Amino acid sequence: MKRALVTLVAFVLVAGVGCKKNEPAPAPPPETLAAVTTTLPAPPSVSSVSLGTAIGPDKRVSAPSETFAPKDTIYASVETAGSGHGKLRALWSYVKGDKTAKVDETTIEFDSSGPAVNEFHVMKPSGWPKGDYRVEIFLGDGTTPAAARTFKVG
Repeated sequence: MKRALVTLVAFVLVAGVGCKKNEPAPAPPPETLAAVTTTLPAPPSVSSVSLGTAIGPDKRVSAPSETFAPKDTIYASVETAGSGHGKLRALWSYVKGDKTAKVDETTIEFDSSGPAVNEFHVMKPSGWPKGDYRVEIFLGDGTTPAAARTFKVG
């Protein structure tokens, strides 16, 4: 009888464990979740534009200037931050009062996994007219410049 009672108790215990509901594990504390969250890389953005009469092999301006001679080649070094595929467009304009005239426009495409440097340049062998100029840098298909710089030819 004692043996039957022990067997019955053992059976009830095993059956109880086998029928136990699977309850979800408790949620981890919020500070643990913050550590697991991954950050997506920032999309490309224009971080700076430098002008000059020469660039180095790294495409950075090596002879900075904001005033140019009529026969100078004018370089714009455009630094970008972020990563991904993008498009940069440089619009060069002659400015007289409130009127502007397009001098040149160039678009390049780029893929970057981090900060990058691209360059644009304009030249006019016959010489630039003296006056005020502007270069506007557009990112993607945007209609608002991401950056702009003014300069003089004189």
